[in-house]
Amino acid sequence: MRAQDPNNRSVIIQRIMIAAAIVLLYKVAEIQLFDSSYSQRAENTTLERKTMYPSRGLIFDRNHELLVYNNPIYDIKVVYNQVDPAMDVGKFCSLLDLSTEEYRDRLNKDWSSYKFSKAVPFVFLKNVSAKKMASFEESLHEFPGFYTTLRNVRGYSHPIASHVFGYISEVDRETIDNSDGVYSQGDYIGTTGIEHRYENTLRGTKGVSYILKDNLGREVGKVDEGNLDSAAVSGRNLILSLDYKLQAYGEELMQGKKGSIVAIEPETGEILAMVSAPTYDPSLLTIHKDRGAAYEKLQNDTLKPFFDRSVMAEYPPGSIFKTVLGLAAMQEGVLEPNRTIRCDGDYNYRYFTYGCHLHETPYNVAMALQHSCNSYFFQVFRDFIEQDGFSLPQIGLRKLDQYLYDFGLGKTISLDIEKEKNGNVPTPDYYDELYGQGTWRSTYILSLGIGQGELQLTTLQMANLAAIIGNRGWYVPPHLVKGQMEGEILVSEVSAPKEYVGIDEAYFDPVIEGMARAVNAGTAQVGWHPDFQICGKTGTSQNVGKDHSVFFAFAPQDDPKIAIAVYIENGGWGATYAVPVGSLMIEKYLTGEIIPRRAWLEKRMLESSTITP
Repeated sequence: MRAQDPNNRSVIIQRIMIAAAIVLLYKVAEIQLFDSSYSQRAENTTLERKTMYPSRGLIFDRNHELLVYNNPIYDIKVVYNQVDPAMDVGKFCSLLDLSTEEYRDRLNKDWSSYKFSKAVPFVFLKNVSAKKMASFEESLHEFPGFYTTLRNVRGYSHPIASHVFGYISEVDRETIDNSDGVYSQGDYIGTTGIEHRYENTLRGTKGVSYILKDNLGREVGKVDEGNLDSAAVSGRNLILSLDYKLQAYGEELMQGKKGSIVAIEPETGEILAMVSAPTYDPSLLTIHKDRGAAYEKLQNDTLKPFFDRSVMAEYPPGSIFKTVLGLAAMQEGVLEPNRTIRCDGDYNYRYFTYGCHLHETPYNVAMALQHSCNSYFFQVFRDFIEQDGFSLPQIGLRKLDQYLYDFGLGKTISLDIEKEKNGNVPTPDYYDELYGQGTWRSTYILSLGIGQGELQLTTLQMANLAAIIGNRGWYVPPHLVKGQMEGEILVSEVSAPKEYVGIDEAYFDPVIEGMARAVNAGTAQVGWHPDFQICGKTGTSQNVGKDHSVFFAFAPQDDPKIAIAVYIENGGWGATYAVPVGSLMIEKYLTGEIIPRRAWLEKRMLESSTITP
């Protein structure tokens, strides 16, 4: 056998070494460059990315009284892959008052689900008290993989305005997926009311802190001396237009009643009070262990405390509508301010008789409003609708509807109120479909003339009507937020242009005079006050069962500071409940107290109930 050439042997060895080096280089490249799982695994064992949660913006009333603040709570999070199987589970559970079965249930998830990953932190335990957390954190280094986060939940200075504030709740998966990283599992989000409408303003911006840990899970310092960290930015504070004392007083007056109150500052459109009854204590829905039971109880309550009657309920306005009809008719030229229309206690048309009050014949618009004369406004309504002839009511109704739209009816009018309804302004098309095209007449829809029938308004729209009359022809869209603040600095104020309703200012004088007369010596006398002039109008809205009690007003007569609407379901005559409640609210706002001679009226309203047990 021939001996192997030493030169060939060295070449083979070199080639083997080169091939081995190439394989090693490739493997290193695969680990470091192509396969991120190795680097992620290393990072997870040495580096923690801790989210820093911002403080949610605070909410104040118009006088800077703190209404909604933040309460600190703690969550415990865990990264499953970092948990030490040999840790003292018994001690862990005793510190947090957990059973070992609950510990296992909370730690072990459905890892096949997209919701959880063994390498990604998830919430292990929510809403841990500060006292319990203090003792737990002393031993936290014994439990690798677990860490704590500080969160904020809402607290309330006063148990009022639950429908205005709304509430926050845990964000759902759909919102997380569509948020471009803004929200993650366990975050809270505004769900209803101001909390929802101004979520982007209130929530702030999360920060992040990168922490180095040793192999026992103990913190040893910040990455790059904290240069990679970013601070959380608190949400902006909101200044509401509400007067919390007036809001609280309105909720007291409405105890035992169903309905709503809306009060507006006419000059600015700022909402001073927005009461819906029955209501609930907003602290019941803050984040705590009994929240689910509280929510379910409120949800199942037959009185529907979640239903915001101030903007979601749509009601026939009753006789307060006569003011709007009178204004539109005078502007249209079908009614003179000093026109007399005879009233003998009822209005007759063919075989139908519509009742009226017992009063003297109105000699002008002001007197008709003072006594809320049905006969007067039935005739005014017919004259308006029949401008182009008895057989062409569509033309007249279409003209009237346009005036109503200009007054903000049949549409939403606020700048920032959640779930506001349109109300309903019936159109010729509606009656064409109901009765047949060309077959109906003004007498078919006569009830519209006194605010009944298909006409429906929200309490907010009624209060805005009072503001329009007080302003003599214009309004600023109602709103709840006056401005936004960063710390103590006002950074944004809410403003909106005036909306004009297209009625000559001169025509408001007889209507305002009639509203003043109604309070001084008419259907709203119980609301009279010796120190300032209230201009108001009652309404009794017909209903299956007991009628609804309605009142709207403004005061003082010149340069009004408050406009208000009160709607009390099943309250009967307007003067029975709505007028006393409305006039007491006006007095409380303008003077701060109820004078002794009206204390009996306040006592009766505070103690009365319209809700049948």
